This record gives sequence, structure tokens and C-alpha cells, in this order.
Amino acid sequence: MTPDPLATLPLDTTAALPLHLVTESAFASWMAAQPTAQRWLQRSAFRPDRGRWQIVPDAGGAPALVCVGLGTAMPGNHDLCWLGAALADRLPPGDYRLAPAAELIGPPENALALGWGTGGYRYARYRPSLSVTRRARLHSPAGADRVWLAAAIASQQLARDLINTPANDMGPEELANVAGDLAQQQGGNIEIVSGAMLDQHFPLIAAVGKGSPRAPRLIDLKFARPGAPRVTLVGKGVCFDTGGLDIKASAGMLLMKKDMGGAASALGVALMLRMLDVKVDLRVLIPAVENSVDGAAFRPGDVCRSRKGLTVEIGNTDAEGRLVLADALTLAGEDQPDLLIDLATLTGAARIALGAELPPVYGGDAALVGELVKSGQECADPLWAMPLWDGYDDELSSRIADLNNAPSSGLGGSITAALFLRRFVAHPQRWLHLDIYGWNPRDRPGRPVGAEAQGVRAIANLLRQRYG
Repeated sequence: MTPDPLATLPLDTTAALPLHLVTESAFASWMAAQPTAQRWLQRSAFRPDRGRWQIVPDAGGAPALVCVGLGTAMPGNHDLCWLGAALADRLPPGDYRLAPAAELIGPPENALALGWGTGGYRYARYRPSLSVTRRARLHSPAGADRVWLAAAIASQQLARDLINTPANDMGPEELANVAGDLAQQQGGNIEIVSGAMLDQHFPLIAAVGKGSPRAPRLIDLKFARPGAPRVTLVGKGVCFDTGGLDIKASAGMLLMKKDMGGAASALGVALMLRMLDVKVDLRVLIPAVENSVDGAAFRPGDVCRSRKGLTVEIGNTDAEGRLVLADALTLAGEDQPDLLIDLATLTGAARIALGAELPPVYGGDAALVGELVKSGQECADPLWAMPLWDGYDDELSSRIADLNNAPSSGLGGSITAALFLRRFVAHPQRWLHLDIYGWNPRDRPGRPVGAEAQGVRAIANLLRQRYG
């Protein structure tokens, strides 16, 4: 994690070059008020297309301002965020500030600064030369929420770093150590359930993890605030997924270090909530396992008993994430939280339906789902509401057990996975499920190929708005 999340967003505005954000409709009038810029930009054939920029010199040839195109209209929070990342990535190193006429108000201002602050992210643990040492700095715009920005940037960096770490250095034990460090730094307590206690009380977690020499465990992280609303986060912590005996092809296994992306994002949410001092009694549950293959690995056709008591026929050992989540969700419900949220890199079906950038969100209360989606729109963390369609529930049926973990048809896979999880949720009306990807498949400013934190800001904003 970067020691200072606001390193590229200082407060001092001394000698900073002004950024003028200009839409196509305002371009002519803006140029009329900037005679020197007008001549330069006309000779340069500059047009204010979104993301296009031009440094304009003064009469002596020194840089005087930067004209930044916004396209046909002021972009929304999501586009504005990544415009900020592009500017931070592509402008020459130096100091910049928003020109007075370009000062944004409220969340859009945060969005631009957020993108700027995350634009230089590089995962440099094994290759320190990748670290960006000198970058463009944006002097914090008037009205920007620096406390929120610091929390948002730090939490995104934490989640990205954890997901990017290869499985040989991020197994169940190492993930538990990270959670323990977070507890120590942010005033929490942690308990780890493993060994015989795991076998006895969390049989599905134990079943998935028993094929690996790296012992599974349940991580139980608490930040107690007696009397405050009780919120529990559950993050899927499959530190590597071979697919088990239903083994993946090599291409499908290549990115499986990211299968603990739900756990990384849940820890990111916890960090953000603590940095913002959101008034919640917070619990984070992470079933941490490696789904591997040896003579002890669970098999297709096995029937396993869950913590809830329901029996599950194993239709496919590669549908392991919902199994470990089932035990953790059952435990979460026993504590009767006011709100239960799980995050998981759960299904390829979600990617087919919505792509890499737009995670689906499910829940038993459509208004609550809509509230989270709206929260994500406000902080450049997009989500898409999806239906818990009861008509697909019988796809989970089994001839010999209470349910099957992998419907044979494969259709509506993200929905049936959510329906499976719902069987283990005590109060679905107070539950949200995010089926995230946790990965950027292509290089863009602020979003290099590799890990991505999804749902972190949306959840933290929702809880901040609800509970203060």
C-alpha cells in the first residue's frame, strides 16, 4: 500500500499550471476569452474531444495553461474518474490545478481527483523498477473530500495488491496474516478457525480445502462498535482454484490467483470504513482455501453436509466458491446482522452477461439493490441490478441431497449461483451479493492489466450514507 494515498493530490497551489476543462459547446466562447490560447489552438487544429489535451504557452514560450477536452458534454462520474487517470498518466510531470472556471462541484470533483490519485498504480512487489517515482500532481480542487479520497485510494490499492500477488505468496495462511495486520492497524480483533474445529463446524469449507497441503481456515475479523448497526461482509477467499478434480484447462487456470478477489475487496471495504470512521459494528468473514488436487480432494458426486445442515451434492468441484461461502453466510446469519454483503469472483456467466467492468448485484430487496447501484454511480464504481429469479430455483435440485452445487444446464449461471447462496442466508431482505470479476483484461489509464477492486467504494458509500 502506498504510504501516502494523497501523494499526487497535494493542497498547495503554488506555481501549478491551470487545467481548463472545456466542452465542445463552450469551446468557442472559452477561446474568445483566451486570445493567446486561441491562436495557438487554431494553429494546432485542436478540438475539445473527450480526453484530448494541449499545453498552451504564453507569449514568452513558457507553459501557461492546459486545455482539456470534455467532448459534447460534462462526463459522468465514471468517465470523469478515468479522464483524471488519463491526465495523470499522460501529462508531463509537474504541478497542475483546476482553473477557477473549471472548478467542479461535489462528487464529480471527487471523481476526477480519484482517477488522478489511482492513475499511477503499478504492482511492483517483484519488479521495483515499475514503481512510478515522478508523476503529474493535481492540487486538490476546492471542495474535494480529501478524507474520502485517501480512504478510497488506499482501499483500492490494498485490494489490487492482494489480488495481484501470486498464489505461492498468497495462500490461506498469508491471507489470514494480512487480515491480522489490518486488525492490528485499524483497532480490530481476529479469530482463525482451522483444523478439527473447521472440520466439525464448517464442513463445506473443509471439504473444498482438503485437497491442498495448505490448510483451509475461516478468518473472522471484527471491528466492534457496541450499539451501532451491525454489518457483516463475507469475501470469497479461494487463493487458487485448479477446479479440483473437474480440473480447469491451463488457460482457465492462468488467472486463478484472483479467485480470492472477493476477500481482497471485503478487506478493502473494511479499510475504507475504518478510515472514514463509519459508525457500524463491522464483521468480516473470509473462508480461505486452495482448491487443489490430491488423493484427499473432494469428488464429483460426493454429498457434503453444510454448517446449516443442508446436504449438497457436488455436481462440479469447480463450483467451489459457493460452497465455502455457504458455510460463512450461515455463520454470518447466526449473528443477525442488520446488513449482510458478500463479494465473490463467482461465475464466468456474470462476465458473459455483463463483461469485466460491470459486476451484477443481487439481493432480496429490490430497493436495497437499487440503493447500492445508485451509490456506485456516485463514486465511479458501477454495478448492475440482476434478478433473483425464483423460476430457476429448481435448477438446484438433487435426487439424493437437499441441493446440487452445479446445475447441469449452465444457463443463467450467475443467477443460479446467487439462488444457491440465498439458501444459506437467514434474512435475504437484508442481503446483497456481488459477483465480481476482480480483473482488468486490458491496459487503460488507471486500470493496468491485472487486479481491480470492484464494489469497494459503492459498498462503503452506501454504508456511510446510511449510518454516517
